[in-house]
Amino acid sequence: MTPLHDLSIAELSGLIAARKLSPVELVDALIQRVEQYDEQTHAFITRTFDLARRQARQAEAEIASGRYRGALHGIPFALKDIYDTRGILTSGHSRVFIDRIPAEDATATRKLYDAGAVLLGKLATHEMAHAGPSFDLPWPPARNPWNLAHFTGGSSSGSGAAVAAGMVPVALGSDTGGSIRGPASLCGVVGLVPTSGLVSRAGVITNSYTFDHCGPLARTVEDCALVLEALSGYDPNDAGSLRRPIPPYREALGADLRGLRIGVLRHHWEHDIPASADVRTAMDAALDVLRRLGAELEECRVRPLASYFDVKIIIAESEIFSVHQKHLVARPKDFGADFRSRVLPSVLFTANDYVQATREHRRMMIEMAPLYARFDAFVTAGMGEAPRIGDYRSVSFWQKPSLLTAWNVTGQPVLELPNGVGSNGLPLGMQIVGRPFGETTILRIGHAYERATEWHRRRPELVRGAAAPDVTPPPVLSGMAADADADTRDLCVTAARRAGIALDDLMLAQMLEGAPHALGMVQRLRRDHDVHHEPANVFTFPPETTGAP
Repeated sequence: MTPLHDLSIAELSGLIAARKLSPVELVDALIQRVEQYDEQTHAFITRTFDLARRQARQAEAEIASGRYRGALHGIPFALKDIYDTRGILTSGHSRVFIDRIPAEDATATRKLYDAGAVLLGKLATHEMAHAGPSFDLPWPPARNPWNLAHFTGGSSSGSGAAVAAGMVPVALGSDTGGSIRGPASLCGVVGLVPTSGLVSRAGVITNSYTFDHCGPLARTVEDCALVLEALSGYDPNDAGSLRRPIPPYREALGADLRGLRIGVLRHHWEHDIPASADVRTAMDAALDVLRRLGAELEECRVRPLASYFDVKIIIAESEIFSVHQKHLVARPKDFGADFRSRVLPSVLFTANDYVQATREHRRMMIEMAPLYARFDAFVTAGMGEAPRIGDYRSVSFWQKPSLLTAWNVTGQPVLELPNGVGSNGLPLGMQIVGRPFGETTILRIGHAYERATEWHRRRPELVRGAAAPDVTPPPVLSGMAADADADTRDLCVTAARRAGIALDDLMLAQMLEGAPHALGMVQRLRRDHDVHHEPANVFTFPPETTGAP
């Protein structure tokens, strides 16, 4: 028999509904797995095993009495530690929130409870869902189960590691610039980023008001569809939430793709960010599978990835600085060094830069409309093989655009799923991008691809009782600050002072390393807007105040 930790949600729920598997038995098996393997993956921050056992007993009693709630009833899950959990530490993996105990659950937490799911624990993240991997925080960074010296991707690092290692069948992550898709790709699992406004972010520690998304990481596309059904829906507590009919996502899954038109964004991985030979081979093979399944494929183009990245960074870094400014002013050393390296240069962005970036953001969204008329979905590459943790450098955040960020800017739904293995034996992935609210289509495509291939069935080999290997923490600075000229230094000091930040020598050096890249983004930002070109974040009244029925 297949071990319980290797079964999908769909398989587990079928056994539970048929009374062939007890939720208590399942929880105990996964608790044992966490105890055996988490010392090496560092996926968990807080283990909620007593709560999980109580919830599992309740689920078992409800099912026995005929009150079966659906596919997630009795299914264990875990949460990236930015989702509020009433009475349970929600730390953001940060010293700043080391004693933060919420009084209420996040909406997504409550919805999974309402579906009968069972909370196994809270998971590692990059600090405040943003910066890392970091070794100067209260908890260590999560490790990739495929090779413990390698990166999980971020910022949903523990979510990717826990699902890949078979500790939970599903974990919730968040995605602001690739934070679900990066760990899904590097850890060889499936990640789903829903359309902006479909899943509530209420009660989730904010990274960017504009670009944050909440969604699942799981073993299969079908499992992501099941979780999306539970999570979707309007929430008045999230100002970005939208009223939409919620389709039965699982019923959209099929075995063929006849009649679907898919745009291939080849320039992303061949020109914008040239990929390895392994990624190119995997993408060509995946496109062949989609053709065999009946899809019509045609190459198309959007803007260069660097253009989306500039807009996203100007907006998102301005927003996350505003979220944490109070603590950055009062206790900057309580943040990890990598967080400061990312956030401090954002004080160089002006209000004008922010507004112009939001106007360009709206233009980028509108530019997609002709492509929506031509294609039902799009395909592009995910990540290559996971790099070694020790090779990470903080300044690289400012230097390199991303294969993942464009879709946070356009707000489209994205499915990341495994599509190969690299020469070092580590997973490769691809992205299937939909029209806004086109989740049924991308789930259909991903499920059909999954049924025609075996990549999602691969599992990392873990050694029971092993410990994570020692990794030399990456250096805090790259040495580039010494090259800064006097004008840049004065600009940084003045901007920091205006923001209320008292810079010591290290913080000034961190700011100077990012400054040329932040200022370069400002210089590249298009500002040729007509007087009528509005920003993406235009004001609307809440539905309850409009008099609509």
